Amino acid sequence: MSPLTITARGAATGPVLEITGDLDHRTAPELRRAVDRLTLVTGQLLILDLAGLEFCDSSGITALLAARNLATEQSADIALAAVPANTARILRIAGLDRVFSLHPDTPIATNPRSQPADYQARVTRH
Repeated sequence: MSPLTITARGAATGPVLEITGDLDHRTAPELRRAVDRLTLVTGQLLILDLAGLEFCDSSGITALLAARNLATEQSADIALAAVPANTARILRIAGLDRVFSLHPDTPIATNPRSQPADYQARVTRH
């Protein structure tokens, strides 16, 4: 078991949470608390960078969905970056690859030109 580490930083598009280690029933509450501490501005994009994620169980997936719900409540968006193959497979099987925007890495995810067509309009308006 690898301990969960969550590192927050800012990007032009909004906050980035770098998640490393195991996201499971023991550690999922840590991600929920980290996301709850964020204040998102309308139109921002919350990036969850999963490059260092070693394991993710159903509790971890639920925590990712909770982060999505919080972003939606605050009129922001969410994207997952650098999703490991095993987690991407779970997301595909559950149909969550259609719920989350998935990017190969954080630099692409935080590039406004790689966002949906309406992203720039939403950011510009607010």
